[in-house]
Amino acid sequence: MAKIIVLGAGICGSAAALLLRRDGHEVTVLEQDPQSAPVSVLDAWENWARDGVTQFHQPHYLQSRGRMILEEELPDIIVTLESAGGLRFDAMSLMPPSIKDRTPRDGDERFKTTTARRPVLEQVIRLATETERGIDIRPGVSVRELLVTRYNGTPHVSGVRTDAGEELYADLVVDAMGRRSQLPRWLESAGAASVHEEVEDSGFVYYTRHFRSRTGKLPEVRGPLLTPIGTFSVLTLPADNHTWSVTLFSTTGEQLFKRLRDPGLWTALVAACPRHVQWLDGEPITDVLAMGGIVDRYRRFRVGDVPVATGIAAVGDASACTNPSNGRGMSLGLMHVQRLRDVIRSHLDDPLEFADVWDAVTEAELTPWYRDNVEEDRDRIAEIAALRNGLEPEPEPGTRAELRAALGAALPHDPEAFRALVSWRSCLTRLEETFANQEFVERILEVARDQDRPPLAGPNRPQLLALLAGAGRRLERGLRVRDRGLARGDGGGVQPGVRGDGAARGRAASPGA
Repeated sequence: MAKIIVLGAGICGSAAALLLRRDGHEVTVLEQDPQSAPVSVLDAWENWARDGVTQFHQPHYLQSRGRMILEEELPDIIVTLESAGGLRFDAMSLMPPSIKDRTPRDGDERFKTTTARRPVLEQVIRLATETERGIDIRPGVSVRELLVTRYNGTPHVSGVRTDAGEELYADLVVDAMGRRSQLPRWLESAGAASVHEEVEDSGFVYYTRHFRSRTGKLPEVRGPLLTPIGTFSVLTLPADNHTWSVTLFSTTGEQLFKRLRDPGLWTALVAACPRHVQWLDGEPITDVLAMGGIVDRYRRFRVGDVPVATGIAAVGDASACTNPSNGRGMSLGLMHVQRLRDVIRSHLDDPLEFADVWDAVTEAELTPWYRDNVEEDRDRIAEIAALRNGLEPEPEPGTRAELRAALGAALPHDPEAFRALVSWRSCLTRLEETFANQEFVERILEVARDQDRPPLAGPNRPQLLALLAGAGRRLERGLRVRDRGLARGDGGGVQPGVRGDGAARGRAASPGA
């Protein structure tokens, strides 16, 4: 039995603690946020202070690979999540009606998931961690620095020193601190070599609103959950307890998009998208939540063939994180934690061997998903830039961008193209594996060539600019009326941003607004 310290009690940290404790290890979890998990789902959503997780109330989705890992490794979590209102969702329900061959295939069950809002899933797994015998979880404890010795000439992390000065020793320290992990700085301060790090702004800004059903039913799904529409995209994610989220996002250079912080303008744009307007038919339970400055970041804890340090393992977003719109973070993090448990089983006794194997596993199984996501982001940003400049983007022949475009064009007509895309989005099969099948590639290219370019699922570029600019002028007039009313003392009668204010105006809009 080893002593293991896990830094961070989010989804990855809590899952790691449970897997490692159930493998017989002595586990201590240090979490800088002071509040334990609330008992109720409502309290978790409304009152749980998770200042260390900036994206806590942003949209999340558990891809089917994450569900499969939980059912295999932590089945009690899935049972509890469904009891807490988690949504059982089958991605096969997204199959376009234009696909004629709807015969089920062996393996279609792999596309099913159980998903929930981030606070709800985290509450379920955190409560399990807090009540698991043999896990010492310490909320409100921050780490000041690493305790470092030497192992065969390599810096070896033997524990941590907390802000209170307490020294805790372990055979392995697991970094599950997510996007804001300070591990590279701590290692360098302890005398280790610099961690290899690649960082770039993902280039997107997001505007999200959460809703709760008034009828106990989710809105009808009329298209993909993630839909590019010219120079912006719409992301709709069903969640637990008859809730869902709607996100509008574009590149950071889209200045007019900043106006979408106003609920009325945000609603008007969603209402201008015929496949998505029905997602407004609920009670808003948040204002518009804006998020930007999200980085794609990759870390590798090696210099040449030598680990930067032994005795340490970064998992999930602490190792590699990307633009969240593909909803892969939780599922890939759980995969990474599962593989960590496997490597610990076989290699922890030799710190250098463990570091080598853990690096190899990460490079083989996590890093390729990171590279795929970054490539897709760059292609989408280039596409948006071309459209903003009045150009019709065309992917370069022979590139993966061309194959992705062909897959998207074939998807509404070919059941195997649909399954291939869902398998990729669900973190089950990388496109590199799919495109290695030359017969499949030739098939989707042929299907794509036979299709006309589909109409946009919302406003085109001029219509989008007119909608935002026009709505902006209405907002400015409303503010002037309000201000005059405040000066008279009667309240003015116009209150931009009040929940429901924009809904009536938004539903009157159309794609041609």
